[in-house]
Amino acid sequence: MMKKSIFILLAIFTAAAAQAQPFQKGTTTANVGVGLGTALGGLGKARPAISASIDHGVWDVGGPGIISLGGYVGNTGYKYTSGSYTSKWNYIVVGARGAYHYNGFTSVPKLDVYGGAMLGYNIVKYSSDGDDMNMANSYGSGMGFSGFLGSRWFFSDSMGAYAELGYGVSVLNAGLTFKF
Repeated sequence: MMKKSIFILLAIFTAAAAQAQPFQKGTTTANVGVGLGTALGGLGKARPAISASIDHGVWDVGGPGIISLGGYVGNTGYKYTSGSYTSKWNYIVVGARGAYHYNGFTSVPKLDVYGGAMLGYNIVKYSSDGDDMNMANSYGSGMGFSGFLGSRWFFSDSMGAYAELGYGVSVLNAGLTFKF
């Protein structure tokens, strides 16, 4: 009787852990966060970096791995004032990204650990009320390639927190994540 009970409990736990995996093929997650630190240039006072990203599980690569594809958008800016002179920089990063999600942490089923790459476009806008509009050309928009590492911890089946380290509008993003 004891062996049968242990077997039943083990089967229930295994089934629950398999269903509790935070990221599977067909899963869609959306992150909304605030960033700390930036690799983007600018003088003066920085506006808080905000970003949003979405990932959709498209390939089960066998074992504990899932590949996702998605997108990213983020914004930050700077304002520099000296006397009556003011300069402003605005950065918008838009990108397509792909990631590998490792679901092998069976003892922590609500954890999603991932890493990936993004191909993005950095849209830069510079303005000033001075005579230096020739500087506007030195702040050009352009393509960029970056990597990122992140993790999500789900409080419930559809909501959690995330932190992501890598290039975007900030070096570290943290915020809420939603699973659909």
